[in-house]
Amino acid sequence: MIDGIIAIVGRPNVGKSTIFNRFIQERLSIVEDTPGITRDRIYGKATWLTKELRIIDTGGIQLLDQPFQEEIKAQVDIAIEESDVIVFVVNGNDGVTNDDMYIAKLLQKANKPVVLAVNKIDDSNKKLNIYEFYNLGLSDPIAVSGIHGIGIGDVLDECIKYLPNKSINEYEDSIKFAIIGQPNVGKSSLVNAILNEDRVIVSNIEGTTRDAIDTPFSKDGKDYVVIDTAGIRKKGKVYENVEKYSVLRAMSAIERADVILFVIDGEKGIREQDKHVAGYAYEAGKGIIIVYNKWDTVEKDTHTINEVTNKIRNEFVYLSYAPIIFVSALTKQRVNALLPLIDQVYTNCNLRIDTSILNEVILDAQLQTPAPAINGKRFKISYATQVSVACPTFVLSVNDPKLLHFSYQRYLENKLRESFGFEGTPIKIIARKKG
Repeated sequence: MIDGIIAIVGRPNVGKSTIFNRFIQERLSIVEDTPGITRDRIYGKATWLTKELRIIDTGGIQLLDQPFQEEIKAQVDIAIEESDVIVFVVNGNDGVTNDDMYIAKLLQKANKPVVLAVNKIDDSNKKLNIYEFYNLGLSDPIAVSGIHGIGIGDVLDECIKYLPNKSINEYEDSIKFAIIGQPNVGKSSLVNAILNEDRVIVSNIEGTTRDAIDTPFSKDGKDYVVIDTAGIRKKGKVYENVEKYSVLRAMSAIERADVILFVIDGEKGIREQDKHVAGYAYEAGKGIIIVYNKWDTVEKDTHTINEVTNKIRNEFVYLSYAPIIFVSALTKQRVNALLPLIDQVYTNCNLRIDTSILNEVILDAQLQTPAPAINGKRFKISYATQVSVACPTFVLSVNDPKLLHFSYQRYLENKLRESFGFEGTPIKIIARKKG
């Protein structure tokens, strides 16, 4: 669960991307001493004081009529709109510039908390440089050196103060499922079919649903929330600013959901981009159901369903655990089977195995097929325990984690699935050297 969203803004070449990389503790943004390198928003995750944060890096804003300025400003506007807190980065060596004043006015209009980071204060002699930035009329300036990591914690501490209180989950007792897929695969129609009423705008024009839409409802005494998302397009082909905003919304929907319905267009079949879309849910470790929609439009015989199933399995090898269901949102064919399937996947995601039974299964698996020897040494498991659910995560206490080959890890995962089901949920296996 994301506790807050922080957008980093500022004019070009003030060190925004360096600070972004410091926040997320990896080199995701391109850092180069050339203005305008970061044109698009880049997203990353950070953890600070037990808070899970999404960080948005943005392109630089400037008054000069430079290429992409209109696009960059639109991206920044979107980042500001989406964020809970804005980190405004300025260059302590340059003093206050006209571009800084222009951005400060934009931020004052945004009516969002602003943390002012004066970057490139690399030694104590430069610390007096920060006082000039009080002229921007924003918060107290904080001295920072992105290159040396100075002041980064102070900036994050200040950001945490402004985060909204999201500890109360209004849908705490509901099963939340998000519907994801490319534009125009029938996601909104599927929502309407599940709800049995027109609650979401349905259009044949790609990209009608811009944001994630939450719809709580009840069925057979159970509470659900369906999250309809805008279609996800391939990163390199997302030209329109609002479309990029939609990708951010879809990522948020995936994070908030317990189960993901990954929708494929039965008319067009599996497309290369579908693999990227499904990858978002897989990487998030969510329960997933593959929904092959528009089944009513597919010409079929007695072999078609098996042929399509085999093709899906071949194209999405990493989702071998995900159930596949063939539906038609238009005719409501098999739509009534979706909620029971969602219930089952949700249960599997939250399944906790008794430690003694788990160790029996792991011991039997080792006796049945011992791990292959590597350089005369054999991987051995002395003890296993489940440390979390959603997604189920198992820690193995072993003689040497380096001896665990990926093929043997897959074998162990298959044994766990054979014994306990886990249909629809990924499984994580972590090997640790026994103490």
